[in-house]
Amino acid sequence: MVALIAAAVIATWALRSQASYFYVPSEIVADPPGAGRSVRLGGMVENNSIVTQGDGVTIEFIVGDGKARVPVRFSGIVPDLFVEGSGVVAEGRMQANGTFYADKLLAKHDENYMPRELDSMTAAERDAAVAATTE
Repeated sequence: MVALIAAAVIATWALRSQASYFYVPSEIVADPPGAGRSVRLGGMVENNSIVTQGDGVTIEFIVGDGKARVPVRFSGIVPDLFVEGSGVVAEGRMQANGTFYADKLLAKHDENYMPRELDSMTAAERDAAVAATTE
């Protein structure tokens, strides 16, 4: 019984250090996570907010939820679906200056998303292409 309880305590402690909590901008502004704590920030990339820095791989943008805005800084390759006005989940840490430093970006799309390759096709051609890939 003691070994089972000890294993549960160790597993809980290990998972606690690996957990990544999810916040929306209004939550992260109202009650910021502790410095250095790994969290996820989700919201919409505000229009006209993406700025590429001189090094070509660092971008800064604003994530909002209609109630609050959080500046985000990311260095790396952005996902193809990452555009202004779209949903994003950024994994990283909040800094003391109020900027969220992201280690990873996950772009989200809605059910109306259409890959660029299919965008120029007619509806009938798209349906035929989708049907061919599912057979």
